[in-house]
Amino acid sequence: MSTELQEAAKLEQLSHESPDEIEVAAGREREQLEGRVPALATDAEVREALEKAFDYRGDITITRKDSTQIQGYLYDRRTGPTLADSFVRIMPTSQPGGRINIAYADIAAIAFTGRDTAAGKTFEAWVKKYWEKKAAGEQNIQIEPEKLD
Repeated sequence: MSTELQEAAKLEQLSHESPDEIEVAAGREREQLEGRVPALATDAEVREALEKAFDYRGDITITRKDSTQIQGYLYDRRTGPTLADSFVRIMPTSQPGGRINIAYADIAAIAFTGRDTAAGKTFEAWVKKYWEKKAAGEQNIQIEPEKLD
């Protein structure tokens, strides 16, 4: 635990630096996926789209080749040498607590339909909110998570 004097000294030091100067590791550029429907013409495009869906922090809608649709959160994927040997695992919104495995080869389309719950929640955004609250004279500043719909 730091003392109030140590915290004040650190805050004073950080107030003169930009978040870019403070950053230790390079961040990863996030692509805006919400609302997108990527093309799935080749095996490589299927694999790339499913990797992006795995990194996405919102719900997706998968349309199978038999035209059925499943909406939910993609929480795991198992890649194999072929699309038939590769699977995604989804928690469907229609079955709370349920889990569904879908082979990559059975997927006709993917749509990023849910809200990306982490969009705009970068370290820089947190620092900006922190300084705004600090400038307003708040004490014991905490950034609380927003309520999910």
